[in-house]
Amino acid sequence: MRLREAYQEWELGKITDEEMEEIYRDYAKEVIKEQEEIGLDVVTDGLIRWYDPISHFARDIEGCEIDGLLRYFDTNFYFRKPVIKGDLSRDKPILKKEFIPAKKNASKILKPVLTGPYTLAKHSVDKFYDNISELVFNFADIISREVRELVNEGAEEVQINEPAILENEEEFSIFSEAFRKIAKSKKDTQLDLSFYFGDIAPLYEYLQDLPTDLLGLDFTYSPDLLDMITEIGSEKKLGLGLIDARNTKMEKIEEKVSIVRKIVPYVDADEIYLQPSCGLEFLPRRRALEKLDRIVEIADRAKGVLK
Repeated sequence: MRLREAYQEWELGKITDEEMEEIYRDYAKEVIKEQEEIGLDVVTDGLIRWYDPISHFARDIEGCEIDGLLRYFDTNFYFRKPVIKGDLSRDKPILKKEFIPAKKNASKILKPVLTGPYTLAKHSVDKFYDNISELVFNFADIISREVRELVNEGAEEVQINEPAILENEEEFSIFSEAFRKIAKSKKDTQLDLSFYFGDIAPLYEYLQDLPTDLLGLDFTYSPDLLDMITEIGSEKKLGLGLIDARNTKMEKIEEKVSIVRKIVPYVDADEIYLQPSCGLEFLPRRRALEKLDRIVEIADRAKGVLK
């Protein structure tokens, strides 16, 4: 609550940019500490600076103007829609200034998260480019630069979120080309590609051909996903989104351990991850922390069973 109040005061000009930056850094330090104390192997800064997953990037991109609110997928959250009025460009890093201070406060791997170019494009109102491909590829150029800069600053793992492709499977070739452009910037850094708010099973086999190190999968929308994995397998690392990040109901440990046991023999990669189905911003703070703790419990139990 205090972060939200501070943000409102900042928007009204009651506190300075420097004061808001200090609040962000203190809050990120607290969030990182909570995740590490719970026992997570990979942490984030909590995405506490994000007003929403779309305008957080678009507001710092030339050619974008931020307009009114629209519903974000089937959630009760809203985003500020970008209106594209000129050629997209970016004169300074967007996430670098957030990543560097957060990384100093993390003893575990700190993973920066970016919204992918396809999802950014599909949530924008385009008044400049001739077609969706041009818009997606121009966003991809900017995200590629972001990834390259994060890698140069020591990011060991970077996550790209692309939920919008699940609603537009016919545009997979556009999405795929844009992601391949981004992947060229990753060097030796682990690149994760994550999906949520839709059934991933119809695209699962095609995703195996993309140059990503890990696929983050939301199991809450995909009743056939387990069968798909056991049938096709995976050469990629998998992020198993078995913890419902939009439901306060707590998962049963043995039930989730059983799913992990079924999947492990079919994954060629040396690691699989347990994670929430999506970001935890849809839950009350206390319940979100309990969900993270449940992830660690399930992981520990699964390790014991698989030895």
